[in-house]
Amino acid sequence: MTDTAFQKASPSRVGAAAKRPTRVATVSWGGKAVQIGGTHPVVVQSMTNTDTADAIGTAIQVKELAMAGSEIVRITVNTPEAAAAVPAIREQLDRMGIDTPLVGDFHFNGHKLLTQYPECAQALSKYRINPGNVGGGKKREDNFAQMIEVACRYGRPVRIGVNWGSLDHELMARLMDENSRRAQPWEASAVMREALVTSAIDNARRAEALGLPHNAIILSCKVSHVQDLITVYRDLSARCDYPLHLGLTEAGMGSKGIVASTAALAVLLQEGIGDTIRISLTPEPGGDRTREVVVAQEILQSMGLRAFTPMVVACPGCGRTSSTFFQELADSIQSYLRRQMPVWKTRYPGVETMNVAVMGCVVNGPGESRHADIGISLPGTGEIPAAPVFIDGERTVTLKGDTIAQEFQQIVEDYVERRYGVGARVHNQADS
Repeated sequence: MTDTAFQKASPSRVGAAAKRPTRVATVSWGGKAVQIGGTHPVVVQSMTNTDTADAIGTAIQVKELAMAGSEIVRITVNTPEAAAAVPAIREQLDRMGIDTPLVGDFHFNGHKLLTQYPECAQALSKYRINPGNVGGGKKREDNFAQMIEVACRYGRPVRIGVNWGSLDHELMARLMDENSRRAQPWEASAVMREALVTSAIDNARRAEALGLPHNAIILSCKVSHVQDLITVYRDLSARCDYPLHLGLTEAGMGSKGIVASTAALAVLLQEGIGDTIRISLTPEPGGDRTREVVVAQEILQSMGLRAFTPMVVACPGCGRTSSTFFQELADSIQSYLRRQMPVWKTRYPGVETMNVAVMGCVVNGPGESRHADIGISLPGTGEIPAAPVFIDGERTVTLKGDTIAQEFQQIVEDYVERRYGVGARVHNQADS
């Protein structure tokens, strides 16, 4: 036997690094409290794209995002009409039984809206302030202070969100001047990244000096290039202990936005950096806004950081699988499982960790199905028209005919009830 890694004292470690130690901020509404930071799980956020002045339309979209799994939802508050509508949005959500906290996104006139519309300030659970968009010079200091004072008055946490598209011009100019006097000046992009980090931390410290509690501040430094985002957040995480909100701003549409966001956030999350995430996808015409929530959940679940819904393993298909039946069945089962989760997550605790395999031929089908909690291996081209079903590693039944899809879905339902239902919990408690 050759000298191999197997002869090492211990196996290689699998999994993300431990989360970086941070303060813990609480975003709450009613009896619901979302903990951000510390050892708490990474939180999924999203944002509406409705006109906030349309209270009913915005409340409906918030509900859709919340039902899809968004634990915090941000809404634009940009006009007096929008600010006036926020209490009605909150009231409508409460009537619908949606206690998801709302975050107000403020730019340019946030100091006026928060002070002139106190009901808006109270109906929001958190404020997002972009220090690059609150004015310049003395006006900037006064406007920022006004917003922090409102947050202190109502006990609301604040995300200080810096964006490279709206950096503080005065800070950037000062850092550029300092850089020009270096013996070896940095590249302009490096100065910009430093400006992002400096702006976020300096404004957080100023907010604390104005009275905002140290555990009521969350930071973000958003850019739209993957490598810049990774570098900025590594630097930011090394220089402060505030919880961090991750997101690739203006990520893009469709697969480009999904791939870019995943590439950036996966690296940071693997290093233990990040306490909340949002996937800033541009919706395709007529597209579903909840797509960004699903992608965020799938990133976290694929990395083993959280579990939201049963995962479906399906083969990509090849010349052995000329029929599209297994693709249709995989899509049907995956959609079915996600639709059930609003009910299942309370009725069947733990079901979100279930693994389902829908495979298309005999090559990897039986093996993958055995590794899953429940799986089916469909016949490939030229194979016997039969589909063995495996439960907890054992072959239990073979399905045939035109009702394979319906029968397999019923088997999944029965399995969920048997393994995660009340009877299973009572049995497990008795054994323990």
